[in-house]
Amino acid sequence: LPQSSNSMMYPPIILALWGLIMTGLTCMRQTDLKSLIAYSSVGHMGLVISATMIQTPWSISGTMILMIAHGLTSSMLFCLANMIYERTNTRTIFAMRGLQKFMPLMTTLWLAASLTNLALPPTLNLMGEVMIMSALYNWAQPTIIASASGAMITATYSLYMFLVTQQGTSPKDMLTHPPHSREYLILFMHILPILLLSLNPELMA
Repeated sequence: LPQSSNSMMYPPIILALWGLIMTGLTCMRQTDLKSLIAYSSVGHMGLVISATMIQTPWSISGTMILMIAHGLTSSMLFCLANMIYERTNTRTIFAMRGLQKFMPLMTTLWLAASLTNLALPPTLNLMGEVMIMSALYNWAQPTIIASASGAMITATYSLYMFLVTQQGTSPKDMLTHPPHSREYLILFMHILPILLLSLNPELMA
């Protein structure tokens, strides 16, 4: 790229990486579960925008992988949040405690979704994030500060979301009926593509 167009890319990339950190910090202060998941998606799109702007083969491949992986992960988290909302009639995180006691299989799926959201190896999310962070580092080394900080913040609020909703004492007014088969079917239809693509990432090429 010419030097003039290369320098024009700095402001949107800086804003995208800054947005990654700011939305992550916003997630850490959220009390609304659905808002937390929505802000998480916005933060991941900061990585996608910055990778798209530098237009290298690695960054474009990482962008495609991360968009598909996070689309499945975020959709699964929204489904889980809605299933809890149907039982608690609230979206406040602190009112959703103790789900592990009467929905252990659902807790396992919560754990899988949370770990996928924070890009645990060897998930598809990790491949996308590593490709994007490597491409950004190769383009400008200081970008690793913002991208690594964003990854650390993402891991923090993902584990926080899981622990607060699953541990503790359940509210007395919570409806404790077991999950339906259709709910498990929806969740497995999200997690299976992530697992299959993680095992065979050549399909994304």
